[in-house]
Amino acid sequence: MRMRKKPHLQPRMERCASVIIAEPEAHRGRWLQEFSGHSALDIEIGCGKGRFTAGTAAAERDVLLVAVERVAEAIVVAAERAMDEGLENVKFLTQDAGSLDAVFAPGETRRIYLNFCDPWPKNRDVKRRLTYDEFLRLYDDILEPQGEIHFKTDNVPLFEYSLRAFERTGYDLVYVTRDLHENGPTGIMTDYEARFYAEGVKINKAVAKKK
Repeated sequence: MRMRKKPHLQPRMERCASVIIAEPEAHRGRWLQEFSGHSALDIEIGCGKGRFTAGTAAAERDVLLVAVERVAEAIVVAAERAMDEGLENVKFLTQDAGSLDAVFAPGETRRIYLNFCDPWPKNRDVKRRLTYDEFLRLYDDILEPQGEIHFKTDNVPLFEYSLRAFERTGYDLVYVTRDLHENGPTGIMTDYEARFYAEGVKINKAVAKKK
């Protein structure tokens, strides 16, 4: 995600210190114990400005949602949104997806959301895709038995590649659609998704379950 530099970024990050976790590794294996009152732990990878994050957290207040985003300029907007809406069940990490196993213990996570990630279309960049085999095996490690990955994208080549990757790495595809909003808006949208829907762009979605 490319974003303009946010004015006064550091003070804004500091004001969001209650929801932006500075040392997430310290919570590994203990997220639900240390942030008590939640029945499950979900992760969103690449939360952007947090529209989906806030909507999902509001819809399932008994679930702890940890939103991961590498771009500080985006995560501060998402964190401010969650705080403005009074959401107490969402935390944010400025973390790379490749190091999630340093933050979450094996079997600690119920669900992972992957929304509109970078398609990295060139063959030389295939290992950067968040649905590349190595990433999927990492997710498999931190997911609980029968845990799920919920994947959405507007990019057809990435979607078709990802379906093959899910099956290749041992996941069961329990839901697949190439036109999620065919009969009207379905579920909670990201900012990108809302714009695409308004433009008539079809949204692909798959749910892959850990065996």
